[in-house]
Amino acid sequence: MSDTSSAEATSTGWSMPAAGEAHGKAAWNAVISLSLGVFGLVTAEFLPASLLTPIAHDLKISAGTAGQAVTMTAVFAAVAGPALVIGTARIDRRMVVWSLSLLLVLSDLLAAVASNLWVLLAARVGLGIALGGIWSLAAALCLRLVPAALMPRAMSIVFTGMTAASVCAPALGVFIGGLWGWRATFLVASGIGMLALLFQVITLPRMPPVDAPGLGTFALLLRRPSIRIGLITVILVMSGHFAGFTYVRPFMEQVPRLDVRMISLVLLALGVGGFFGNLAGGMVSGRSARLASGLAGLILAAATLTLLVYGASTTVAVVATAAWGFGFGAFPISIQTWTTQAAPDHAESAGALLVSTFQVAIAVGAVAGGLLVDDLGAPGVIGYCGLATLVGGLTMLALARPGSRAPV
Repeated sequence: MSDTSSAEATSTGWSMPAAGEAHGKAAWNAVISLSLGVFGLVTAEFLPASLLTPIAHDLKISAGTAGQAVTMTAVFAAVAGPALVIGTARIDRRMVVWSLSLLLVLSDLLAAVASNLWVLLAARVGLGIALGGIWSLAAALCLRLVPAALMPRAMSIVFTGMTAASVCAPALGVFIGGLWGWRATFLVASGIGMLALLFQVITLPRMPPVDAPGLGTFALLLRRPSIRIGLITVILVMSGHFAGFTYVRPFMEQVPRLDVRMISLVLLALGVGGFFGNLAGGMVSGRSARLASGLAGLILAAATLTLLVYGASTTVAVVATAAWGFGFGAFPISIQTWTTQAAPDHAESAGALLVSTFQVAIAVGAVAGGLLVDDLGAPGVIGYCGLATLVGGLTMLALARPGSRAPV
């Protein structure tokens, strides 16, 4: 693995970025600025889910049509990752991050003033491009901002922004939307994006491009067994998670028969579990990204299969859902660390592949969940979630070689 990676890097004529190259030490303020940017991106991504009814009413469209704002973001995020990595190959990465953060601000502002569906969709296209670009670059940027040994910790900080947003965004949307309307909520989101941009302008050092990826780079990466195993694991674990997560409320209504207040507490438990899972995933990934990724999938499987069998108990439902959140919180940072270690010479391209695979997994989960819930009800979807995450976790643990990684 190591020899192959080194030879490939030499054959392309490009060298690997030196970890922590900007200052010769960890640039933690810059890493925190990336986390704040991720918080703004994921907050904006999740807002429509809690605002669909007022958006649909105001724009005189159905809730299902309004939901296409979410679909539009995912589709363009999947395409934007690889496209931006290739299209901005010769541009200082600092300038790229600034531009994408500015695009986030503009997309939120455009959504806030949208007069019809098409303007709203255009705003969400901008968000999808920003989201795909930032996620594709995140690991490569951390690799350049901190020494290699601290990269998992840096990624943990970045993913904390995602976890915090997943907990805060739904509540933020409902609260501010109830007070001042859904447009005000997008204005607040644009303010978060502006704060992130200002902090990035202050803290991000110059990061001249060190790689010139093309379509051939993606083909090269897919020839690496560690990359293929990682992407297969993502498809299985994330399709299972998003299928189950989409229908967790119907499950809680049908099986433990919880009311709205208790369901809110259960979802809060999932979010809190995700926060601690993110921290744990960062720590374990520093020792073994393979073990962290595989265990995260198995924890997801254990939690959801426990829900399926014993979920009629309110106590079990709360504890198992918190464990579900823990597993989900640990997985993204673990698999991101695994992918970056497998391809430090092409970290941006590997990140783009990972982003696209995540989006494909979300789509697969949505389709599978929709088919299963119609035929088997919400428990059928939770069962699929348990089986898919179980196979995903075992795939990583059984097929990946312990310690297999390219030199950082």
